[in-house]
Amino acid sequence: MKLLFKKLKSEGVKAIYTYEPTNSYIGKYVQKCIENNYDPFITSFSFIADRIDHCRKIQNWLDDDKIVLCDRYLDSTLAYQSVQLENIIKNPLKWLKEISYKNILIPDRTFLFLIDPELSIKRIKNRVNKISFEDVSFLEKVDKYYKKLAINDRYIKIDASKSIEEIVNFCYDDILQ
Repeated sequence: MKLLFKKLKSEGVKAIYTYEPTNSYIGKYVQKCIENNYDPFITSFSFIADRIDHCRKIQNWLDDDKIVLCDRYLDSTLAYQSVQLENIIKNPLKWLKEISYKNILIPDRTFLFLIDPELSIKRIKNRVNKISFEDVSFLEKVDKYYKKLAINDRYIKIDASKSIEEIVNFCYDDILQ
């Protein structure tokens, strides 16, 4: 995402790079929830609160005719938190959608990077601080939720085993078409 942002900026495109969880006080609390494996409800509500706050900034950027690139957003929460809530509530995906959709901006485009969970774990094997989400069986479930979500034209599925340069160029071309 950062490379895509740099490429857009180098071409004179008005773009913003942002991410979730954000660096706000709410976003920092979300990070604590993740790092300490807090209760899934607390984590879910914290993500949603961070996103609602973040949407105010995103709307301002959009009003200023900027392209907003967000590294992780709504669908991440829906997929990951659905897995966390699977054995706690019935149909966590539906529940998360219901409490989210009324309060946030829905993106025009979502790039869904598809990768085998085992390969993704191999890519981060040298990472010092791993989190509970970085587990093959957990990521296999997350992958299923992402695929349930990616059913309309908003989603562009990308083979994430391709080179970074190929992926950046594909996304760049898609955005500027």
